[in-house]
Amino acid sequence: MARNKPPTALSIAGSDSGGGAGIQADLKAFARCGVHGMTAITAITAQNTVGVEAVEAISPRIIVAQVRAVAGDIGVDAVKIGMLGTAETVDAVVEALGFVGDAPVVIDPVMVAESGAVLLADEARAALVERLLPLTAVATPNIPEARVLTGLGEGASQEELARAVVALGPRAAVVTGGHSEELVDVFFDGEQVVEIPGDRHPDGAAHGSGCTHSSALAAYLASGEEPLEAARKAREIASAAVGAGLRGIGVGPGPVDVFGLG
Repeated sequence: MARNKPPTALSIAGSDSGGGAGIQADLKAFARCGVHGMTAITAITAQNTVGVEAVEAISPRIIVAQVRAVAGDIGVDAVKIGMLGTAETVDAVVEALGFVGDAPVVIDPVMVAESGAVLLADEARAALVERLLPLTAVATPNIPEARVLTGLGEGASQEELARAVVALGPRAAVVTGGHSEELVDVFFDGEQVVEIPGDRHPDGAAHGSGCTHSSALAAYLASGEEPLEAARKAREIASAAVGAGLRGIGVGPGPVDVFGLG
């Protein structure tokens, strides 16, 4: 008897050799949400819990080929986009999205690693805003990323940032609250503003939390959830993963743990 095909989600992102963020975190989040994960790697990083030692971009041709290969054979129910790095990579991803049909796209605009390494060049940020955000179902910047994308200053509220992000083209935005005292995510879809609260985990480990959140959101979209409900469930997954975060993995910030390995 043939089994029903599980939902599928594709991560277009960079590789974290330490396993805490990037495609490694994305695949774990997909699996945690009951979705088959696939990848199109945009860059290879040499990194650990201390920092990023080197980054090498994957050629645009291979990025497109990866997406074309999995879309043509397996099919894609949702896409999560993470680290892009260069304008050439952004252009390749825009081209590659032509192979995924109407699959919803979630973009986590990764700009700076937790260690401080810059992961998105200025010209790539402009390309992301102009060419990629208009193709996006949900954008999930944190507060600093939303300020950079929108040009709004320190005084802008999360709601103002969410509205300004949606004005750039995505159908919805979740401005995550990990960099705020309230730890509230703010969702806006052009009509409703919804606050999504979360728990504080002062002893947790947060490396990969943004990747986990955006990937879980994409996974729930792949499973047929509406964006707001997907955002709520993704917050639960990411928050629990931070609370269970692994300690003693390297000497720097530990990775989140979606499976309760610790």
